[in-house]
Amino acid sequence: MSLYSEYLQEIEVRKSELGLHPKPIDGAELLTEIIEQIKDTANEHREASLNFFIFNTLPGTTPAAGVKAKFLKDIVLGQEIVEEITPEYALEQLSHMKGGPSIEVLLDIALSDHAQAKAAGEVLKTQVFLYEADMARLEAAYKEGNAIAKDVLESYAKAEFFTKLDDVPEKIDVVTYIAAEGDISTDLLSPGHQSHSRSDRELHGQCMIDEAAQKEIVELGKKHPNAKVMMIAEKGTMGVGSSRMSGVNNVALWAGEKTSPYIPFVNNRPIVAGTNGIAPIFLTTVDVTGGIGLDLKNWVKKTDENGNVVTDANGDPVLTEKYSVATGTVLTIDTKAKKLYNGSEELADVSASFTPQKMEFMKAGGSYAVTFGKKLQTFAADTLGIEKPEVYAPSKEISHEGQGLTAVEKIFNRNAIDVKSDAPLHTGSDVRVKVNIVGSQDTTGPMTCQELESMAASTISPIVDGAYQSGCHTASVWDKKAQSNIPKLMSFMNNFGVITARDPKDGYAPMTDVIHKVLNDITVDDRAIIIGGDSHTRMSKGVAFGADSGTVAVALATGECAMPIPESVKVTFKGKMKEHMDFRDIVHATQAQMLKQFGGENVFQGRVIEVQIGTLLADQAFTFTDWTAEMKAKASICISTDDTLIQSLELAKSRIQIMINKGMDNEKGMLQGLIDLADKRIAEVKSGETPALAPDDNAKYYAEVVVDLDAIEEPMIADPDVNNEDVSKRYTHDVIRPTSYYKDRPVDLGFVGSCMVHKGDMKIIAQMLRNLEKKGPITFNAPLVVAPPTYNIVDELKAEGDWELLQKYAGFEFDDANPKQEARTKYENQMYLERPGCNLCMGNQEKAEPGDTVIATSTRLFQGRVVADSSEKKGESLLGSTPMVVLSCILGRFPTLEEYKEAVEGINLTSFAPPSEDLARPAIPLKAV
Repeated sequence: MSLYSEYLQEIEVRKSELGLHPKPIDGAELLTEIIEQIKDTANEHREASLNFFIFNTLPGTTPAAGVKAKFLKDIVLGQEIVEEITPEYALEQLSHMKGGPSIEVLLDIALSDHAQAKAAGEVLKTQVFLYEADMARLEAAYKEGNAIAKDVLESYAKAEFFTKLDDVPEKIDVVTYIAAEGDISTDLLSPGHQSHSRSDRELHGQCMIDEAAQKEIVELGKKHPNAKVMMIAEKGTMGVGSSRMSGVNNVALWAGEKTSPYIPFVNNRPIVAGTNGIAPIFLTTVDVTGGIGLDLKNWVKKTDENGNVVTDANGDPVLTEKYSVATGTVLTIDTKAKKLYNGSEELADVSASFTPQKMEFMKAGGSYAVTFGKKLQTFAADTLGIEKPEVYAPSKEISHEGQGLTAVEKIFNRNAIDVKSDAPLHTGSDVRVKVNIVGSQDTTGPMTCQELESMAASTISPIVDGAYQSGCHTASVWDKKAQSNIPKLMSFMNNFGVITARDPKDGYAPMTDVIHKVLNDITVDDRAIIIGGDSHTRMSKGVAFGADSGTVAVALATGECAMPIPESVKVTFKGKMKEHMDFRDIVHATQAQMLKQFGGENVFQGRVIEVQIGTLLADQAFTFTDWTAEMKAKASICISTDDTLIQSLELAKSRIQIMINKGMDNEKGMLQGLIDLADKRIAEVKSGETPALAPDDNAKYYAEVVVDLDAIEEPMIADPDVNNEDVSKRYTHDVIRPTSYYKDRPVDLGFVGSCMVHKGDMKIIAQMLRNLEKKGPITFNAPLVVAPPTYNIVDELKAEGDWELLQKYAGFEFDDANPKQEARTKYENQMYLERPGCNLCMGNQEKAEPGDTVIATSTRLFQGRVVADSSEKKGESLLGSTPMVVLSCILGRFPTLEEYKEAVEGINLTSFAPPSEDLARPAIPLKAV
């Protein structure tokens, strides 16, 4: 059977079973067969083949794009005659192919003496995705006196590929659609259990919210053809959680604009909004697509006659509606006045959504085009030896004389690119920065590959110090979906120059270690900038930003990203931590005390938390930084002592060496390079040349939070509050309660795992079992699922004798030689030792049974993530410490405080004492930060 016949069969299945259009073509062999049918004017499939070739072939650097570009080149040069595709039409199609083979073809034609050379040059002027090899060809031709090369370079120097685009409309009408009340997790827009289909955009689009919502959005669009549908998180924040790119892709698919007539199911420019704005990473992703994200502030805190905030029975502020955005309301965004109107009535100032930089993203159709455009303009001006005109909004450089620098300001100053001022940059400055470490995770990785292909990138930027592709989100079940998607992902990334969890050549065993743990280890500089394709990219060294798969792709391809320097909140501790408390309880208490200190305002949201962690090593400190994603912080930074930093870097070196010993390093020696960088940093700290990162003592913070350790008397639980009458207050991570609140509440399942745990947590399980077996036989009255974060931990536990004890009480132990191929749907009252990876936290492969009450060390309490609802009961994922989870599963209920203290007696839980003094230092010259 021919590939084309197989494709027709696939089309029929997609249409009859799923109601979908033909899947876009990315394979060279299939497109080659289609081209042969186009050439054969008598072929019965010729008309369909033409449509597939023109309208259903993926652009960029896909294998199919290379074949398409070559055939279009032959048509332009007159070497092939296709009646339906004139040379002019062929050039138009090349102009929509975004780069890679299409740029090579356009250069071939433009730099030749063919009659179409000038026309090809005109198309080249509209292109921005050029790489070093493309630029080198243009530069060489220009130096040889080629007039078209000179003409193209002059156009690039003026950035005409940007200036000649249509401006953002001054007035944009929108019709509202309330997607949900309260915080909208991206699980609503792109469910984790559908992660396998994210690269198939039309198929994945079917899972957004539900079928009824999709129909409502379509009908709203039909009813208001001159307005764009604006999706809203009423009384909440839009886009919290992970999977931003697929979430935004789905929103754009249903409510955005078609990017190109020749690129199927890729839409852009969606409009989203939230009462409390947009989650930081989700907003970055909206920028990637040239969309608009609005902070509506349509619900405000109610105050009494004395100006005091009115609270409800739970102590939460009571909200009152300032203006309505009920579904079907037609509003107008004035992009010039930067206001939101209902008719002539002004509703809100939305100027934060229309900064000069954001307006450029909207005009260009996304932030990629601006990033590449700036580089291309600089190259052209330098090649021509001229000053480049100020086309783009200049980098926003803000400096306050006499004001010190926060830790994040120091990191941005150190990594800033193309900054004009010699003065130190402060919060609000908008700059390009070098990215040191990049991470891609396995359920969003296929989309990162698509983005790299679409921007025609073929190899990792040489200025990236380290990059890793994980396999942790698909570690639980090696099912058919994973077997289909993951090998292709690993092969692509390996060829791209990224260290991969799986070796396409099977030279080393698969490593399903949790991505955040690996990135935490390969970050070997406390002044590094890390970009990772997951909301929990929060390292305890440097500053890490969770990002959408597209921003990850840009970072891999260019070694850069652009963003404003965010505001910071300083977190310090006072008092003494109780011996029976785990550090996870301190983390939860930080959230609770912050909200109480600021009257319910989350001062962490959208800002960097700089926490003075002092002597807590990187593994343990990560527990705090990881949770900051759920605090809605943009990022976090751990301020450590010199000795602690050195110890953490030595630990990182040892773990990188293990990866090298396994055979994971690449031809360029990326992992060895990281060890060399770690040695350099250790030497700087030891010599006193450049101490551990710390803020200046006269730095300015948005707020300062002091956590009182003395006030934390019992373990603290993060509660999804599933039965709160106000639906907007469910699943927020803001409800933190003491264990005594849950007296005698039954527990259906416990989970110890995810990125929130480290080796110490695994040893705590073993120590608790030793404690409890002294009193008699241990019986599990609820299932306990244990997933160590890394293989290193398993190996160390085996060497130290703890794994043997865990095996003794386990009814199931993972087997890498025979991994599970089906997800578990029922659980026995026993302990399950699962493969290292994300497991239940991700929720894409395995879940608790519907309706369960789960107590987990996970970070995820979103509806349906760890546990789905049943017809009788809402599933709830309560979050707590490892000892709390273990004891709850043994008892089958939450323990009393006395039972808990007895179970952890003599166990050294994560010990932490706050620094004896503020770690901020007197301001030093910028070059030394």
